[in-house]
Amino acid sequence: MLDALARAIEAGVGRYPDPEASALRARAAAVYGVPADHILAGNGSDELIALVLRATVDPGARVAFAVPTYSLYETMVTAQGGEAVMPPYPEDFALPPELAAARARVTFLCNPNSPSGTLTPLAKVEALAREVAGILVVDEAYVDFAHGGSALALVGRLDNVLVLRTFSKSFSLAGLRIGLAFGHPELLAGLRTVKDSYNLDRLALAAAEAALDDLDWMKGNVAHIRTTRERLVRELAARDFTVLRSEANFVLARQWEVDLAPLARALAARDILVRHFATPRLRNALRIAVGTDPEIDTLLAALDAVRG
Repeated sequence: MLDALARAIEAGVGRYPDPEASALRARAAAVYGVPADHILAGNGSDELIALVLRATVDPGARVAFAVPTYSLYETMVTAQGGEAVMPPYPEDFALPPELAAARARVTFLCNPNSPSGTLTPLAKVEALAREVAGILVVDEAYVDFAHGGSALALVGRLDNVLVLRTFSKSFSLAGLRIGLAFGHPELLAGLRTVKDSYNLDRLALAAAEAALDDLDWMKGNVAHIRTTRERLVRELAARDFTVLRSEANFVLARQWEVDLAPLARALAARDILVRHFATPRLRNALRIAVGTDPEIDTLLAALDAVRG
């Protein structure tokens, strides 16, 4: 990775980067088995989400997503002037029927979902894609941590499916802001009309290409996180937390009828940051990232100390 960045710097950063990210798209095509003309590169998947809404949503147009989920969807829909339709997930985070029934211009599915970490099976994703009225955007930011289930198999077969990937999680490149969108060329053409010309710089492009050339590192990183995740789940269960099966690099730990805000504050006082949601639905939950093994040791020791 560092060698790739050094070579990019030596080649010179005084020239503009390739606006089409051609080399990155060609490498991604080889890795993911999707034609290069079905791939668009973005400044993280957040930019790709914004492009989808900018290209498709007029004021008042409906955009649907089940909640709780990635909070940026609602923020961006509001900024675009759309109407957010947000049916609630049931307790097991299965897809609510109201999602397809919303007849929205765009439907978002974060899969695995954040903050629950739950994965909707591919067959149900395909059924949803066939039922929605408009575009289905499957946000797969965490899918590398899952055991299968990617919707990339639908790209090319269904022209209303757009799959988003990011290099921020499994590749650990969050600071370089790199994302990929996979979809039908006509769908991507619409996104290009609202994309900034040079949305990825030369260093980010070089890093992304190098990352795809070193998949063994990514797979090893994922394998270690999965192992640590299972240990974290066991340890939290032993401390009376209910933990949903997670297919992401975090877990959602709950204690029914307990507001966990004081626990989150007590952990923060020990420099341990977990996410608490000040909403009625999730006040009894903490989203805990799967850190390194020493970090998990520190978390568990702090939980024991704080809770007595």
